[in-house]
Amino acid sequence: MSKPLVVSIPHRLGRAEALRRLQAGLTDAQAKFGQFFRIDEQAWTDNRLQFRVSALAQTVSGSIDVRDDHVRLEVVLPWLLAKLAETIQPLIRKEGTLLLEKK
Repeated sequence: MSKPLVVSIPHRLGRAEALRRLQAGLTDAQAKFGQFFRIDEQAWTDNRLQFRVSALAQTVSGSIDVRDDHVRLEVVLPWLLAKLAETIQPLIRKEGTLLLEKK
């Protein structure tokens, strides 16, 4: 099994607002891009999301931890997607930052 992809995204929103934006952003992403992926499992426990997503015949599992000053995403990628991790990581960081920027 490959090592997990970990992305940490700093923010200044506080935990509650970051959590609200993430939950809304995940709902929007599923509505906009649902034809490309399927959420198989999604379970929030306090400020932690455990998830499993299927896309392109691949399954990805991971967690998102929402903290007071950052969000930490940890994803276990199948070997094929793990080969693309260096390409995926900046994209995840960019999209996460856009979601968490003050508006």
